[in-house]
Amino acid sequence: MKILIILILSVFLLSGCNNKTIKGEKVYVYNWGEYIDESVLKSFEEDTGIKVIYEQFTQNEDMYMKIKEGGSTYDLIFPSDYMVERLIEEDMIQPINMANIPNIKNIGKEYLNMEYDPEQKYSIPYFWGTVGILYNEKLVDDKVDSWEILWNKKYAHKIIMMDSTRDSIGIALIKNGFSMNSRNLKELEIAKKDLIKQKPIVRAYLVDEMKGQMVNNEAALAPAYSGDAMDAMSENPDLKYVVPKEGTNLWFDAMAIPKNAKNVKNAEKFINYILEPKNAAKIAEYIGYSSPNTEAVKLLDEEIQNSQVAYPDLSTLGKLEIFKNPRDINSVYSEIWAEVKAADF
Repeated sequence: MKILIILILSVFLLSGCNNKTIKGEKVYVYNWGEYIDESVLKSFEEDTGIKVIYEQFTQNEDMYMKIKEGGSTYDLIFPSDYMVERLIEEDMIQPINMANIPNIKNIGKEYLNMEYDPEQKYSIPYFWGTVGILYNEKLVDDKVDSWEILWNKKYAHKIIMMDSTRDSIGIALIKNGFSMNSRNLKELEIAKKDLIKQKPIVRAYLVDEMKGQMVNNEAALAPAYSGDAMDAMSENPDLKYVVPKEGTNLWFDAMAIPKNAKNVKNAEKFINYILEPKNAAKIAEYIGYSSPNTEAVKLLDEEIQNSQVAYPDLSTLGKLEIFKNPRDINSVYSEIWAEVKAADF
């Protein structure tokens, strides 16, 4: 009889487990391409029993439109600084219950309460970095210290530009002596014309694919996020990275929860999990970007900790600007980029 009872209980418990598996806890994550170590997704699933449904985007504006159009089921998104500001203003993301994110203590204070989320209510920093020029010293015989070199016809069809509205317009603005956050229509017009003028010598407008072409010596020059530069330089010793003398963008990518998220607690568990120093360090090692998780940074190789590409002394880099939401002229930025992409020669 005792054995029979044990068997009945076992069947009941297994049945319960199966029901739990069938019912399934999930979290829908929408992140940039190649922006996480997938082994961390797997370990999260194993440790929590929560299944991760993971999708990727290539630029903030694509992610924004998908959320804005509705119908998306994402519980966690990874917008950049200016996009966090926009999503807050348009009531598209919700305050995060920080009591459920105790690992936020691992984020350095210098990376919190930035202008795009001054009260640190809606977002948690994921990575940060600069935008500079990645170049191949075997293919470029001019000094690389200015954005001007991306307009040098000598390197025609060896130049890759970012397929990114804010980044490419920002580069054209600062090259011409303007703020990367300019809202001045005359300045924006100059930036647009400069980008169109540059287009005949541009090999391609790329984001993630840029690294492969630079590593394979197919291109000589490209604007690059510092993390991508680190990754590419590790594969090709002829590649170098420089922050131009005119200045550049200091950027932050963050984690945020959309207003219509259905699995908020699972999103919070996911955030807290990847803020564990060992997990944050594993992701930072994998993608090569600069982590705001100061406890995780302590776990990285000393060479990376001391890298002036990954963790530069910001006081030595000159003018650095964090992108702001262009608010009512977002359409102007979109129109400029559309005209640049459509320009024909």
